[in-house]
Amino acid sequence: MNDEERRDSLADQAAAWIPPWERPAPTRKPAATPSEPEGVDAPGVPPTDTVPGPTAAADPAAADAEAADAEASGAETVDAGAADAGTVAFQGISPGAAEAATGDSGTGGSGAGPDAAGERGAAGVPKRQPAGRRRATVAPSPAPELDEAELRGALEAILLVVDEPVSELVLAQVLEQSPERIGPVLDDIAAGYTAAGHGFELRRAAGGWRLYTRPEYAAHVERFVLDGQSVRLTQAALETLAVVAYKQPVTRGRVSAIRGVNCDGVLRTLVSRGLVEECGAEPDSGAFLYRTTTMFLEKLGLDSVADLPPLAPFLPDDVEELADATR
Repeated sequence: MNDEERRDSLADQAAAWIPPWERPAPTRKPAATPSEPEGVDAPGVPPTDTVPGPTAAADPAAADAEAADAEASGAETVDAGAADAGTVAFQGISPGAAEAATGDSGTGGSGAGPDAAGERGAAGVPKRQPAGRRRATVAPSPAPELDEAELRGALEAILLVVDEPVSELVLAQVLEQSPERIGPVLDDIAAGYTAAGHGFELRRAAGGWRLYTRPEYAAHVERFVLDGQSVRLTQAALETLAVVAYKQPVTRGRVSAIRGVNCDGVLRTLVSRGLVEECGAEPDSGAFLYRTTTMFLEKLGLDSVADLPPLAPFLPDDVEELADATR
């Protein structure tokens, strides 16, 4: 019997099922009682070997009654299975699901074992597996916006401990504030220091901001810092540094040609002090190129090399005559 015929058979049984309390009670006729107990011989009568025959053949009425009882018992068994299938059908489940709930567990036709049976519900419906919970990604809360006074104080505290100019973008990232707020506050702080006449000032240098002492107090600061030690650059070092600053990137041979003397030792001194650095090589000759460093801008208090003063006012009037004389 295929699956479709089994479903139709169960559906027909469910439709024809009658509750036990509505079924007519079968009438049973009393069986004939033997006059004497079986197997007991009457006294004085010799025992005889008799073969007991079927009682139903001797009494047709009793046979009909037993057949009716057997049919009723079989109907009850079939009706009980049909009741389960009918109950499932009434609950909105197809006969195929009822068959999977009742027949498969007993016959093992689908290969389902005890584990599969345990996953089914009382009505034969597979239990719904709980869906996995997704963890909601919590976005980080934005940093609170500092008021004007607190932002000003935070900027002043950071600028007091930096050892090199710091840009507005870095300050904004550290304080978790908008970069558009940092620039105007720094300008306001610098203007306030200047108006109050402090011995230090806040100014832009090397692409950032840093506190510097005022030029009018340079002599006092110099005596305190130097304390009798000479850290001045020689005249040759200053001339070489000026050539590199105005002609950068420039090769060592070019610097020596401008100055008229060998500048190898002077350039090594400037590199060791962090004022000059190598920046590649010349494509044609392969000679090293030199340029000024950020420390150079920081020491001079400049924002970029474009802020260097022009050389024209310092040149002699007879530059062309001197150039002709040297040729």
